Amino acid sequence: MTMKKHRIAVIAGDGIGPEVIAEGEKILKRAARLDGTFGFSFTHFPWGCEYYLKTGRMMPEDGLKTLAKFDAIFLGAVGFPGVPDHISLRELLLEIRHGFDEYVNVRPVKLLPGAPCPLVGVRPEDVDMTFIRENSEGEYAGSGAWLYKDTPEEVVIQNGVFSRKGTERIIRYAYELARKEKKTLTSISKGNALNYSMVFWDQIFKEVGAEYPDVKTYSLLVDAAAMFMVKDPKRFQIVVASNLFGDILTDLGAAISGGMGLAAGANLNPKRTFPSMFEPIHGSAPDIAGKGLANPLATIWSAAQMLEFFGHKRWSDKVLGVIAKMLREKLSLTPDMGGTATTGECGSAAARLLVK
Repeated sequence: MTMKKHRIAVIAGDGIGPEVIAEGEKILKRAARLDGTFGFSFTHFPWGCEYYLKTGRMMPEDGLKTLAKFDAIFLGAVGFPGVPDHISLRELLLEIRHGFDEYVNVRPVKLLPGAPCPLVGVRPEDVDMTFIRENSEGEYAGSGAWLYKDTPEEVVIQNGVFSRKGTERIIRYAYELARKEKKTLTSISKGNALNYSMVFWDQIFKEVGAEYPDVKTYSLLVDAAAMFMVKDPKRFQIVVASNLFGDILTDLGAAISGGMGLAAGANLNPKRTFPSMFEPIHGSAPDIAGKGLANPLATIWSAAQMLEFFGHKRWSDKVLGVIAKMLREKLSLTPDMGGTATTGECGSAAARLLVK
C-alpha cells in the first residue's frame, strides 16, 4: 500500500504561535504513526512580525507562489507589539485567505463536557454550533479611500464588497452542510440598517434556500443573534454570516464554549485548487509568550479539522475525543483551564491519549 504524504507549510508566526504549533504537529505525527496509511511532511517558514521588522514584509513577495506547492498551511498566530495590527493581519493572514480563495471559514462553537462556561444552567448539549463565515470579501475586502489626510476635512471610506458569486457560494456551502448533517440553518444579517449589502445577502439566502426545501431556516439580525447566543444558545446549529459578523460572533462563541484557548478555525478552498489553512483563532498573546502558559488545545482542535479535510475523519473524531477527555477528567490542563501543566506537557498528554 502506498502511503499518502500530506505536505504542510508551517507558519508558526509570533508570540505563542511557535509553542502551540509544535503541539499541533505532535498530534498530526501521532495520528499518522498510529494509522500507518498516511504521513505528514512539515516545512517551516519564519514569516510574521519579526520577519516584517527585518524586511519590511510579513512574507516574501513570492510567498503565495511558495505556499501554493503545499497541501495545507498550519498557522500559529500573527501579531506583535511594534507592528500595527492592520499590517500583520492584512499582509499575511488576509493575503493568504484572499490569494488562495479560502472563501469558507469554519469555526466550531461546541461546549465540551468539562470546559468552563460563563452561562448559568447551560449544558454541553446546549452549545453545539458550526459557523460558516464568508472569508474572501464582504467587510474585509480592503476596498475604500482615505481622503484629505491630516487635514480638517479628512474623510475615510470603508466599502463592504458583496458579489453575487461570493455571497451565493458561501450560503450554498452552508445549506449543503445543513442538509448533510440534518440541522437547522440560521442566516445572520443587518438588513434593517445596511440597505445594500445586507438586503442583498437576505435576498440571496432566500433564493438559494428555494433549492433546499428540506432545510429549516431562520434569519436573525446580528444584534439579536448576539443576544440569543447568550440567552438561548441551543437555537443555533449551522450559522452562516458575512466576514465581519462571523468574526465577531465566533469570538462571542468562543467565550461561551470554553474560552479562546479552545477556539479553532479552518480556512477552506473547497475546490482544493489552492491549499487550505488551519489555525487557532486566539491570537499571539505576546504577554505570555515563552512562559509555557499557552493553551495548545485550540491548535490541536485545528489539527483535527485538518485531518478531517484530508479525509481522516476517524482520526479527527479521536482527537476531539482526546480533548474532551482531558477537559472532563482535568488531565494536564494549562492554567487558563484551571490546571498547572505547561504548553508542552498539555500537548504531550494529548498525544499519549491518542490511541488506535
